[in-house]
Amino acid sequence: MLNKKKIFNDPLYGFITLSHDFIFDLVEHPYFQRLRRIKQLGLTSLVYPGALHTRFHHALGAMHLTTQAIDVIRSKGHSITEKEALAVKIAILLHDIGHGPFSHALEGSLVHKVHHEDLSQLFMQRLNEQYKGKLDLAIQIFEDKYKKRFLHQLVSSQLDMDRLDYLTRDSFYTGVSEGVVGFDRIISMLNVHNDDLVVDAKAIYSLEKFIVARRIMYWQVYLHKTALAAEHLLVHILKRAKELAIEGKELFGTPVLKEFLYNKYDKKAFEKQPDLLDKFALLDDYDLTASIKVWMNHEDKVLAELCKRLINRRLYKILIQEKPFSANEIKKHQAQAIKTGIDKKQIDYFVFTGNIQNNAYNPKKDKINMLFKNDEIKDVAEAADLLNISALSEPVKKYFLCYVE
Repeated sequence: MLNKKKIFNDPLYGFITLSHDFIFDLVEHPYFQRLRRIKQLGLTSLVYPGALHTRFHHALGAMHLTTQAIDVIRSKGHSITEKEALAVKIAILLHDIGHGPFSHALEGSLVHKVHHEDLSQLFMQRLNEQYKGKLDLAIQIFEDKYKKRFLHQLVSSQLDMDRLDYLTRDSFYTGVSEGVVGFDRIISMLNVHNDDLVVDAKAIYSLEKFIVARRIMYWQVYLHKTALAAEHLLVHILKRAKELAIEGKELFGTPVLKEFLYNKYDKKAFEKQPDLLDKFALLDDYDLTASIKVWMNHEDKVLAELCKRLINRRLYKILIQEKPFSANEIKKHQAQAIKTGIDKKQIDYFVFTGNIQNNAYNPKKDKINMLFKNDEIKDVAEAADLLNISALSEPVKKYFLCYVE
């Protein structure tokens, strides 16, 4: 018989064991194997060359941390059955399975108003059909419809295993040490109170560091201005390619990429056309990269120029400030771009503005609650010694201007 208790050697945690035969079957499935071909941080490797890790890495890591969390919660007298443990591991393993090429960079670009979580749900439902109901409980937990809400919070909350892994993993691969969090300390302090996931008060300093690290990682990695410029360049390439496709212009592309370039699919389309999900499951970073290399020589000057800039890392110049950019400043950069030969009608591809927001901790969404020895519950922002934890609860909005020279 095939040994399905496989071991992965992870650079962060050491050996990760697939604890159940069915977990192995899901990891081996083509839907999940696709995650090997989707980079976790999109185009961030253009800033941090080591950021080449994939969604596959991350999903396994998040499942590993979930396994540890289950053991800790059980050790504190809370019941998690074997069936529930398997289901929550499946839910976290598959939580990102709906990501498209380059992860968040192209959210909504290839498909119309369909979030990756919607696609993850569709993939899980399809897998549930293939495996004859074995994912029923995992889907309930993923959708927060199961009676034990704390199991969903392990998968999706402000202190879920997804966040603990991606902060640890992304800081490791980028080399940004400010993002390192004490994930093992936090997990060892997890608890359950009134069906909510809480953290024992002894972990307060680890949680303070977690929130501060998340804030720093957003400014230094996820919202790094050069990575932002690269991602907007990629988004504009797809936008132009789709415009040309709608006009009936011939574009090179893999068959599956052409399917999504020449058609506008929304969530209803995925629900009505069962084969559409299988087509999406063939789409990854390689389809886009190969096509962009060919589009560098396309007859459309806008598409060709944008593609050359991405492949040769001649990205947009970018300015970031606390207030919106004035119309005069935007016009100044537009005029400079037009002098370089850019058609005035297509100027929005080369000069544009937008905004970014950093919210390290949002108590209005759901709270990270601390459990004290007298059974008192306090929100981490209220319990923290650091005054800046309360300040970090307020979102910070900044404005950017991208332009070319």
